[in-house]
Amino acid sequence: MLGIDNLTYRIGPRILLDQTSATINPGHRVGLVGRNGTGKTTLLRLIIGTLEADGGSIEMPSRWRVGITSQEAPGGAQSLIDTVLRADDELTALTAEAETASDPHRIAEIHARLQDKGAHSAPARAARILAGLGFDEAAQQKPCDEYSGGWRMRVALASLLFTEPDLLLLDEPTNHLDLEASLWLEDYLRRYKGTILLVSHDRDLLNRAVDQILHLENSKLTLYQGGYDRFEETRRMRLELSAKLRAKQDVQRAHIQKFVDRFRYKANKAKQAQSRIKMLERMEPIPEHQDERSIIFSFPDPGALAPPLFSIDNAAVGYNGVPVLSDLSLRLDQDDRIALLGANGHGKSTLIKLFAQRLEPLEGHIIKPGKLRVGYFAQHQGDELDMDATPVIELGRRRPKDRNEELRRHLGAFGFSQARADTRVGNLSGGEKARLLFALMTCHKPHLLLLDEPTNHLDVDSRQALVQAINDFAGAVIIVSHDPHIIELTADRLWLVDEGQVNPFDGDMEDYRTFLMGRSRSNGGDGKKKSDRTNRVSKKERRRRAAAERGAKADQRKELVQAEATVRKLEAAKADAEKALGDPDLYEGKSDRLVALQKQLGSAEKKLDAAEATWMKLQEEMDLSEH
Repeated sequence: MLGIDNLTYRIGPRILLDQTSATINPGHRVGLVGRNGTGKTTLLRLIIGTLEADGGSIEMPSRWRVGITSQEAPGGAQSLIDTVLRADDELTALTAEAETASDPHRIAEIHARLQDKGAHSAPARAARILAGLGFDEAAQQKPCDEYSGGWRMRVALASLLFTEPDLLLLDEPTNHLDLEASLWLEDYLRRYKGTILLVSHDRDLLNRAVDQILHLENSKLTLYQGGYDRFEETRRMRLELSAKLRAKQDVQRAHIQKFVDRFRYKANKAKQAQSRIKMLERMEPIPEHQDERSIIFSFPDPGALAPPLFSIDNAAVGYNGVPVLSDLSLRLDQDDRIALLGANGHGKSTLIKLFAQRLEPLEGHIIKPGKLRVGYFAQHQGDELDMDATPVIELGRRRPKDRNEELRRHLGAFGFSQARADTRVGNLSGGEKARLLFALMTCHKPHLLLLDEPTNHLDVDSRQALVQAINDFAGAVIIVSHDPHIIELTADRLWLVDEGQVNPFDGDMEDYRTFLMGRSRSNGGDGKKKSDRTNRVSKKERRRRAAAERGAKADQRKELVQAEATVRKLEAAKADAEKALGDPDLYEGKSDRLVALQKQLGSAEKKLDAAEATWMKLQEEMDLSEH
């Protein structure tokens, strides 16, 4: 087992771990959670020995092999498959020695050990891991140097998984993965036979892949049974019970103290008073929970634009004249919440760049209002920040006419206090830099938010704040995320970007999991992708159908907009009547106005019921036509 006993670690005057203990049993899968900056990565580094504790100890079996996610991407001319195979040092050494050994006894030992390690199946196992992380058979034969840093970090993860350590330490392993690879990793970890300690802010991963949660808060570790949802519920119940016990103890202490104050100086009661004083001293106070500051931020209201926000007709988009996506006929309205699905490299970021107007279409037409403002978030934009500036300075460069108070007010909407707004960007945490990017991208009140992997470096609480901000936003949103939980809570439509096409995906995220599993099984034999869209109709026929559908949808949307306006108008009339009826003076004696208001309320409620029924019918017809 992994035993953490009275562990203490300080960084200068700050205590990250304060005489804290925890035990992780062999074969258990544990999620390590806590706010950014609490010391989760520090704990992993203490476990592997790259940091030395100020007190306490960490014990584990001496025979255990420990592996941790690498912070450096592999490189060189070596192929991906060879890079992964060479990650197992013992396997590499035994294989090399088997070719040169001459002593019969040693040769027998080598081959016995190679058999124990499953050397004959090692290439196939390495290939399966690489395939799960997004590398097909051809890609596995290419050298590492041909890939970007993010893709090579996947190779580093594949190398770690291939070595199958007894204790697997994973620090945000999904940060460089797309949704498809994240779902594969989730399934892989569920079946892993060793012990896992996983640092992640991916709620779905923590619900599906682990059986315990180790919570780091206020410098202490607390172990909970179950996944993340059960942890949250158990913790909430524990805090509520603690609050009740503390209140009960406070009453008891006050009662005892009252007796002491009254009788401690009376001879006939002095002994009893002294006894109660000792009772107070022995009574261990129940500490009040010091909850960490919650993160709240919001996107500004952009105001309304006439629909559609974006209309793409028979367009193609790509690079250097070569299309990545073709036959695009898409429409985006201000109330749309769309998530893009599909593996990395299939065109999701390309489509977002088209909406962001960073790419021009190679063919086709785009229609959009001239006043359309777009906010674009991409994780690489963090590298473009001025590390020596402060958030106020960075925002001021984009809003030079705004007063200092206005700049700080906008930053405050994204969780920046006075002090943090004046902190060097280089000294901000990863989560704070992400929130600064949100603040910068929304400073011009965009009508459309384009979010390309916005959750990297955000902890669970910040992700929940992002969900709330998206759901409260009055504009349109297109999001790409490897976190299924974020997609489920924010998106009402899914678009699948695959094989150079963008098509609606009919279903939810659970359906998409099933779709991916089915595709994986159907691809197993020859390694070639098989699609349910192989028998496509001609481009001319698709364009004719798309034009007809757009015409019908335009009429439907017009009716739906009118129905929504009627509902809002009647809701306002009902609210006005209810507010007026809440006036106590109205009920003093007989009042013709009271009768009139009651009739007005009844009429508004009746009309509102009818209007809502009409709106729901139109919405259902629209949903059916879109699928």
